[in-house]
Amino acid sequence: MKTNTRLDSLAIIILAICSVVWGTQQVVIKLTTPDVSPLLQAGLRSGGGAILVLLWMLWKRIEVFPRDGTLWPGLLVGLLFAVEFALFYTGVQYTLASRAGILLYTAPFWVVLGAHWLIPGERIKPIQLVGLLAAFGGLLVAFKDSLHLPNPDELLGDGMVLLAGLAWGATTLAIKTSKLARIDAARTLFYQLAYSAPLLFGLSLLLNEEGVRMWSGFVIGSLAFQIVGIAFISYLIWFWLLRNYPAGRLSAFSFLTPLMSVVVSLLWLNEPFTPTLAAALLLVGGGIYMVNRP
Repeated sequence: MKTNTRLDSLAIIILAICSVVWGTQQVVIKLTTPDVSPLLQAGLRSGGGAILVLLWMLWKRIEVFPRDGTLWPGLLVGLLFAVEFALFYTGVQYTLASRAGILLYTAPFWVVLGAHWLIPGERIKPIQLVGLLAAFGGLLVAFKDSLHLPNPDELLGDGMVLLAGLAWGATTLAIKTSKLARIDAARTLFYQLAYSAPLLFGLSLLLNEEGVRMWSGFVIGSLAFQIVGIAFISYLIWFWLLRNYPAGRLSAFSFLTPLMSVVVSLLWLNEPFTPTLAAALLLVGGGIYMVNRP
C-alpha cells in the first residue's frame, strides 16, 4: 500500500540519483565494449543481477518458483528482455550515446499505445495523444540528424536502439496483461534477468563474439556498476518507490533520464550537441512528461 499521495524530498532526491545512474549506463556500455563484447556484456549483467535478486528473495523469504501459472509469462518477458538488451548493447556501439538515451526511453509511448488496445480502462487521453505526437516528432528529428551524419552505421544503431525501446514497452505490456502483474515485483525482475541471461550468452556464442578481450580496473568497475548498481539496486529501489508513492507522479520523472543521458554523454564522451539533438530531446522529454502526467 502506498503511504504517500505526493512526492516528498526523499523521493525526489532518489529519483534524481536514479535518473543520473540510468542515464549513465549507455555511456558505460559504449566505453566497455572495446574490451567486452556487447552481447556477452549484456549476459553478464543479466546473470549477475539474477544471482543477486535470487539472494535477495531468499533473504526476504519470497518463493522463487511457485506453481501459480507464471512460468510461460515469465519465459516471454525473459525473451523480450533479452531482445531488448541484445539490440541496445549492440546498437549503442553504432550511434551516439546521447541519442541512444533518447531513443531507448521512448518505451513509455509504446506502453501507452499498446495499453490503449490491450488493457480495458487505459484508453489514450487527449494530453497523452499530444505527448505521443510530440515524441514521434522527436524521433523524426533524431533520425533526420542520423541521416546527415558521415557514418551511415549510425542510422543502423538508431534503429536498433529504437527497437530496444519497443521491446522494453512490450515487456511492460506482457507483465501488465498477465499473472505477473499480481506477483511480487522481485520475482518478476528475477524472471527477466534469469531467463534472459542464457539467451544472451547463447546469442553471443552463436555470433562468435570475441568475448573478454582485456580485463582492467575499468572493465571490472563497469560490470559491477551494471550488475550491482543497475540490475539489482536501482531496480529494487524503483520497486520500493512504486510501493510507497503514486505511480503516475513517479512516471512523470522518467523524462529526466534522457536528459541525463545527453548531459553525461556530452561531458564524458565529448559528443557534439547539435540543434537537432536539442530539438529531439525537448520533444521526446516533453512528450514523456505529457504521456505520464497524472
